[in-house]
Amino acid sequence: MLLPYLAPDRIEAGCDEAGRGCLAGPVCAAAVILPQGFSHPLINDSKQLSEKKRDLLREVIEREALAWAVAVVEPQEIDKINILNASILAMHRALDALRIRPEAIIVDGNRFKPYQDIPHTTIVKGDGKYL
Repeated sequence: MLLPYLAPDRIEAGCDEAGRGCLAGPVCAAAVILPQGFSHPLINDSKQLSEKKRDLLREVIEREALAWAVAVVEPQEIDKINILNASILAMHRALDALRIRPEAIIVDGNRFKPYQDIPHTTIVKGDGKYL
């Protein structure tokens, strides 16, 4: 079972990207704010889940989350700024699109650039540790 949050006293957004390892195509990122007390027994690192379970959990998260957003950085931008910066830009764009402003950000990975004035924490393999 994953931990519910890193900062229990704050509205916390979790961020992760997908597509960073691809040879071509966009990089995408999501930001999600889950309600206090939320849990689901199937949630885990998406790479550990079947496509069927990912599809089911997408519906659960979209329905239950306080806020969620997905953002994309296209290949032309990636070519100009590199894949690491594009991954971070996609996360920033997803955070921009949230309808609730988070008070803390947790990022799956080891690199992130400050987002506005919101404190952030990077967590290696965080998608297998935190909701």
